[in-house]
Amino acid sequence: MKTRLIFCIAFVVTVLMGCNSQKKTVKFQSEFQKQQNNFFKDASKSPLKPKDLKAFESLDFFPVDSLFIVTAQLSRTPNTEFFDMKTTTERVTKERVFGVLSFTINNETYNLNVYQGAPDPDGETESDYLFLPFLDDTNGSETYGGGRYIDLNIPVGNQLTIDFNTAYNPYCAYNEKYSCPIVPRENYLPLKINAGVKRFKDH
Repeated sequence: MKTRLIFCIAFVVTVLMGCNSQKKTVKFQSEFQKQQNNFFKDASKSPLKPKDLKAFESLDFFPVDSLFIVTAQLSRTPNTEFFDMKTTTERVTKERVFGVLSFTINNETYNLNVYQGAPDPDGETESDYLFLPFLDDTNGSETYGGGRYIDLNIPVGNQLTIDFNTAYNPYCAYNEKYSCPIVPRENYLPLKINAGVKRFKDH
């Protein structure tokens, strides 16, 4: 009788622990997602408005998907001139097309321009930094309507990895006081990139 009672208690405890574990929400699945959440929680750096920061727990992410980690061929365009890239305010940023990235997803080939900012007069700009803004068919529904960004670095050769799971929203998706580069229309991908950061609230 005592053995059966112990078994019943152990069974109930196991069931309760299982129920509790199912209720736990995984806030991030990758180092990128962890870093994003930590950044947004930091009141000294976060682009969130005070009322949003107070209630913030986690950004909303797509599940990490290896389909959207692609090897791209970089065709460099060394003779392109710097131009004024428009932003969401009157400010402009000086950018040039550093090259064209070609890659495949589901056996379809796509191209995106990748940009390089003008050298910083103070020498504070990362010399190997590349800026990859893009639009896709999730914009306005699952993701921010103005598109998303990916940070890259100039490769040694002519290949680099694009991980769309690290696609993030411009700061103006969280707070209109920020000035954000507007994604050039030629960087539209005619498919759903179900990877990276999703839209924030009603933005």
